[in-house]
Amino acid sequence: MNNTEARKLEISYIPLIEYGQAWEMQKESVRAIDAGERPERLIFLQHPPTYTIGSQNHPEHLLMSPEQLKAEGIAVFKIDRGGDITYHGPGQLVGYPLLTIGEQGRVDLHGYLRSLEQVIIDYLAEFGIEGSRKPEYTGVWVGNVKICAIGVKFNKSKTRKGFVTSHGFAFNIREGIAQEGFRGIIPCGISEYGVTSLEECTGRRFEIEEVAAALVPHFLRAFPYGTLVSDWEGFPAEAK
Repeated sequence: MNNTEARKLEISYIPLIEYGQAWEMQKESVRAIDAGERPERLIFLQHPPTYTIGSQNHPEHLLMSPEQLKAEGIAVFKIDRGGDITYHGPGQLVGYPLLTIGEQGRVDLHGYLRSLEQVIIDYLAEFGIEGSRKPEYTGVWVGNVKICAIGVKFNKSKTRKGFVTSHGFAFNIREGIAQEGFRGIIPCGISEYGVTSLEECTGRRFEIEEVAAALVPHFLRAFPYGTLVSDWEGFPAEAK
């Protein structure tokens, strides 16, 4: 049995979950995966309106006052992923891959980020959309507007070689999300480029869970697993 055949991945979808609760879930899952108590995980979900500030820590890129944030019901978290500030909210599909990497030797951390980008790029290609990278930035772009932000943490394994990943990608799906959430920040500290969404790029409507299911086969091409487990009713049959 090769390494791919031996690997098991648990895939789940959560319609909406508070950011702090999901962060604690990630941390506990990383611990359990590292200890061999549960399989690696891919969690799809949505968050209520939230700004997260990564390890680059530029609070000046948050343009709203505490009073404005409270009035609009937007939470703020300083977190342990890489990158700057970004927005999470309804209409955006967030993916948290909690994976073991580097057990077999050399760890290609940049390669992991490029593989996450490729998942989104391949999905966009289904609609004739050319997703691309910008060499100086992480994430996926359509022209000069960002459609998917990526920020991760590589948690050093305590029981084996390598790392367990956490955090992941935020893929803008619903039209208007840029105006609703990103107007209060300088997204990822990048002021010269804007933000877009899948609906704006295609001119059609999407259900968030539908996009999550459609991403699974693309994810499994980038990150092969031998066994999949899921209690998600919308889990795509072609991925089983």
